[in-house]
Amino acid sequence: MKKLYFLIILFVSVSCLTSCVDIEERYSFKADGSCNVIYSFDMSHAVSVLMNLMSDSVTTSPQFNIVKDTSLNFYSALPDSTQHKLKADEMKLAQSSNLNVKMDLPKSIMKVSINHEAKTAADLKYYLENISKISDNSKLTAVAKPNKDLKGFDASQLVAGQDYYNYEITPHKFYRIIDKSKFNAFLKKTQATFVMAKALLIETPYKLILNFTKPVKSIDNSKAVLSADKKTVTLITNMDEVIANPSVMNLKVDF
Repeated sequence: MKKLYFLIILFVSVSCLTSCVDIEERYSFKADGSCNVIYSFDMSHAVSVLMNLMSDSVTTSPQFNIVKDTSLNFYSALPDSTQHKLKADEMKLAQSSNLNVKMDLPKSIMKVSINHEAKTAADLKYYLENISKISDNSKLTAVAKPNKDLKGFDASQLVAGQDYYNYEITPHKFYRIIDKSKFNAFLKKTQATFVMAKALLIETPYKLILNFTKPVKSIDNSKAVLSADKKTVTLITNMDEVIANPSVMNLKVDF
């Protein structure tokens, strides 16, 4: 059971930057300086497409037909071998994060969300810079490849996480700038998977939502939309647009 949960975690890490999933990042900043972060991944469309490429032996297997609707601690879902390798701060990060899973593959349902409560701006910055590394260092990336029959669609290549952003976060500032050098290296590494996803007509809607308790003072991103009360910033794009212009992901918000 634990291995199944970790497969799901890795699939989340894989999907957060691939052409295989609807992605939503939601930040809720609170008056006391804390921030709730939720990464939501809806892989249902990708599952429905990939099922057409899977053999009957896979779709009729007991593991494929497992139905889950559960919530668990991120740390408890990690295998013992990974838990033992975590540094103290990494362990604390994993223990303060929760994983929610809704899975019914025969019905093409695969939804996962990771929830974290950052107590301070520094805590939020550390979380964003390190959560993906825990999955990446697990040494279990092979399970991220859905099935040997999906030649050319090797999702294990994509367990890289969002490690190509540079963050500057304070109690009144949220800046995220993409490192184009690292991003280009990521694209080079994952080119085969993107080509396969494109061939399967799988797209990637991406939405970033930031909620604040007070009106936002300024935003530096032409695609970002500010709500009427000036307390919510929404950025909507997709992976094709990001590949063409990585700067579309850059965001500077003063609040």
